[in-house]
Amino acid sequence: MFKRILRIFLIVLVLAVLIVVVGGIVGFNFLRDNGIKQYFASMKPPAATVSTTIAKPSSWTPGVEAIGTVKAVRGVDLTVETTGIVKDILFHANQKVAANAILLQLDDAVERADLDAQKAQAALDQTSLARAIELTKRGVGSDSTLDTARAAASASASQVTKLQAVLEQKQLTAPFGGTVGIPKIDIGQYLAPGTAVVTLQDLDTMRVDFSVPEQQLPLLEIGQTVRLGLGGGDMPFAGAIRGIDPKIDATSRLVNIRAEVANPDGKLTPGQFVQVRVELPEEQNVLTLPQTALTTSLYGDYIFVVQPAKPANAPAQTAQPEEKPAAPAAGKSADTKPADAMKPAADAVKPAADAAKPADKAAADADKPAAEGEKPVLVLSQVFVKPGRRNEGMVEIIEGLKAGDEVVTAGQNRLFNGMSVAVDNTIDPTKSANKQAGQQ
Repeated sequence: MFKRILRIFLIVLVLAVLIVVVGGIVGFNFLRDNGIKQYFASMKPPAATVSTTIAKPSSWTPGVEAIGTVKAVRGVDLTVETTGIVKDILFHANQKVAANAILLQLDDAVERADLDAQKAQAALDQTSLARAIELTKRGVGSDSTLDTARAAASASASQVTKLQAVLEQKQLTAPFGGTVGIPKIDIGQYLAPGTAVVTLQDLDTMRVDFSVPEQQLPLLEIGQTVRLGLGGGDMPFAGAIRGIDPKIDATSRLVNIRAEVANPDGKLTPGQFVQVRVELPEEQNVLTLPQTALTTSLYGDYIFVVQPAKPANAPAQTAQPEEKPAAPAAGKSADTKPADAMKPAADAVKPAADAAKPADKAAADADKPAAEGEKPVLVLSQVFVKPGRRNEGMVEIIEGLKAGDEVVTAGQNRLFNGMSVAVDNTIDPTKSANKQAGQQ
């Protein structure tokens, strides 16, 4: 009987120990998970560093932008008119030549010989004509003889002119002054009519052909200023519109525009793609932002506005119940001293006063930054806006922006509404890194 009771006691003891151990493990895990949740719930993310700009009205030069193709005002690929073997090349690549300069000479020995023979025949026919005229004056020659002599002399002169033209076709001359390209032929090569020899381009003045939508056609007129750029946002070349096609392409709904621009330094090359901007009259009091400040999403275009955080309300102090003097204890006389009677009440109030100190300290700490002039905490406000025209890295904001708003221009990655931020305007996103490095 005793052994049975002892066995039962041991079993109960082991079960109790197991329950305590398991309960301790479960309780520890619960308290740990709960503590971790409370820690991360109360932990604030670090402030993100951003660059900002202040929105303010400014002057705005609107424009019509397009992509154009550069061509020379005078440019042609020179070809030969007749057959022949190349005898001499009288130019080299990228040479500037004058108008009517001889560029190529074909073998013309046969043509020269024929021309000399025909000149001799023409001289003989001219002498026969003079003799026939003289005989006719004397009344010896007949009119038919004179007419025959006159026709022969005229035919010989025409044949000389023809052979002279054929001889000139053996030479290739520049129709205007300009710059020649790389020769496409070699000495001794046989050329057929129409064979391309070299390109000749007058690079002093260039023309730019571009197209704009039909909706923008009323904004354009002859003589408007046009600026050209090769990329990167800079547009150093200036010109003017010289022609507007009176017909709109029915397929693309585009209208062709032609402008001319001076090219004294030769930086523009025929066949180049360029950025074209037709400048329109200047406008005033337009709210603009750098294009880097605008973010586009499926829900619309929005910006982040930096605002001071609203001050948190100080925790209200819990009203303490009014303490009453303690009643005299049994067996004590009623004439006990007042100080002795109030001592227990004072001891009861002391813990409440000590408990209220942390709240007062938190309120004092909340007011401390403002008292010491420290910077207020900045937070983000996501604002949806309506963008308008764009120009030179800037975008017009039609709706949703007020003058004086501080807008984030760089560092928008992983930002969200209400997030705390720190402003660092040492880097201007509207300028290239090379320019900013040169200014430092």
